This record gives sequence, structure tokens and C-alpha cells, in this order.
Amino acid sequence: MAIDYKKAGVDIEAGDRLVSWLKETTPKSFSHSDKIVSGIGGFASLFKIPFQGMKSPCLVSGTDGVGTKLKVAFHFQDCSTIGQDLVAMCVNDILTVGAEPLFFLDYYATGKLNLEHAKSFLTGLRKACEESGCALVGGETAEMPGFYSKDEFDCAGFAVGIVDQEKALGPHRVQEGDIVLGVSSSGFHSNGYSLLRKVFEKDMDEWRDELLKPTALYTTLAKNLLTTEGVRAFAHITGGGVENIPRVFPQDMGLILNRWEWPLAFKEVQQRSEMSNLQMLETLNCGIGWVAIINPKTLASAKTMIKKSGFESFDLGVMSREVKGVDYRLWMETT
Repeated sequence: MAIDYKKAGVDIEAGDRLVSWLKETTPKSFSHSDKIVSGIGGFASLFKIPFQGMKSPCLVSGTDGVGTKLKVAFHFQDCSTIGQDLVAMCVNDILTVGAEPLFFLDYYATGKLNLEHAKSFLTGLRKACEESGCALVGGETAEMPGFYSKDEFDCAGFAVGIVDQEKALGPHRVQEGDIVLGVSSSGFHSNGYSLLRKVFEKDMDEWRDELLKPTALYTTLAKNLLTTEGVRAFAHITGGGVENIPRVFPQDMGLILNRWEWPLAFKEVQQRSEMSNLQMLETLNCGIGWVAIINPKTLASAKTMIKKSGFESFDLGVMSREVKGVDYRLWMETT
């Protein structure tokens, strides 16, 4: 019996239709469109590097996926929020050094290309790129029969930004007495879903909206906070919870972590899982998706900006040489 690539399970024409759809539906004017020399559809993308006014421009890169949150999307046959998750997980990371996002690429792999699922995913991804101020310059769609279950896919993202080395944020800027401000998350974001799927497996439909909420985009907030000139460092709270914060601490400093009120969904997880406060804090974001370490003189203006951006702020503590890393003494109660 004769066999070809399509009979083996790979539909090249479907992939071409997806690329054509993406090119045809992409607005002529979008983030950094004036800097794109060549983009979607070729083997590689060319992007002009804007470095006017920068003494020492540095490219900033980040890559990530969305983990087993995809399983929840497959369960509900709803991929509309996954694109934002992917962009946010990558772009939020590069924002932590004070970078301006430039462009984004995605990798989408599936057993058999489902055009509707792919379009739903890419629509959300493209919208999130625009909201983040970065251009979607290309990507890869891989069709691998027999490798993925029916109607399932995996995805990864790659974000590139730029920052002047002299203005880059990080531990080298943090000083004793600086305020550590937490910024609210939109929900579980894209971490902890191997646990969450077990916690909610018997009534997942009742928690659909909470489980599918996309990861918050902090681009606009970060850009606004940088205008205060009092920002020392940013941290993106992902897998490992608040243990992400010490990644931007000097080695000789830490903070005693203040308590804050967890959103109801996180309280429900703790009640069902019987995890301790410490276990929760080291696993999930517990309502805080972003952290800004700031000069106390700019505290009032920073809180105002956070509120105007649609987020809540939480006083997590003060940088001190009396402790190292995160000190959980105020959270040691098990419930």
C-alpha cells in the first residue's frame, strides 16, 4: 500500500493554512512593527535593535512553558487563555531586570494539527504580545503523530527584550531598609497544576473559571514603576512560590515575611490538601504574582501606581541584614 507524509499523520497543508491565517490576520501596525525586517513565514526573523540613548544596551532573553495547566485546558476543550499564560510566563521574567520587551516566538507541538485549537491559542498569544508591547515575529508548529494524545499539544515561548546595563535592576541595587511590596496575582497563574488537578479532580467543573484564569501581565505596571526611579529589583513569583523573592536579594540580606490574606481559592487548596502555611508558600503564589523592592521614599507613589494598574499591593517586609533569605517566623502556624 502506498503511503505518504499525510497518510503517516502529518498534514503540511494544514500547517501552511495556519501560517497564512496568522499572517493575514496580523494587523499592519502592532508593537515594534517598524523594527521588523522579516517575520512570520520565513526560516528566521530579522529585528532591528533599538538602542538610541543607551550607553550599554543588553539583550535580555527568557523562555518558559505553561506546564500541566494544559491538561486543564484539554479537559475543558478551551485553549483561549493558554496563549496569554505562555507570553506572561516569559515576558514577566525578562521584566524583572527592567527590560523593555521587544519580540516573542512560540513553539507549538501536537500529534495532529487542530486548526481551531491552534487559532484559539494563537489569538490569545498575539493579544497578550500586544498588551505586553512586544512583537510576535515567528515561531514553530510541529506535527508529530503518535507522540501526543488526540487533541493535545505542548507549547513553549521565547521572549527577548533590551535594557541599558547601567539601569538594569537586581540584587546589586537593593539596600537595607528597602520596602518589599507584593503585587496581587490573577489566580494560580501557571504553576502548581500537578497538585491543583489532584486537589480539584472530583469537582473540576465547578472551579473551571478559577483554574483557567490566565497569568497576569505585569508589563504596564513594571514600566510605570520604573518611572519612579526608586525601584531596586523585581521578582516574578512562579514555581516555588515566595522562594523566588531571594533570587533578587543580596547575599547578606533578607526579610521577615509579613502575613497577608490569601484569596479564597488558595484557602480552599490548603483546606483540601492539608498543607502547612510553609508548604503552601513554597508551592503556590498564594495571591502574589509579582514583587517590587523599592526605596521607602517612593512607597506612596508605588502603591498608587499598583492600584491604578488594577492590582492590590501587600507590605511583605523590610530588607534587613539581621536575617538571610526569607524568614517565615510569622507564618509558622500550620493553619
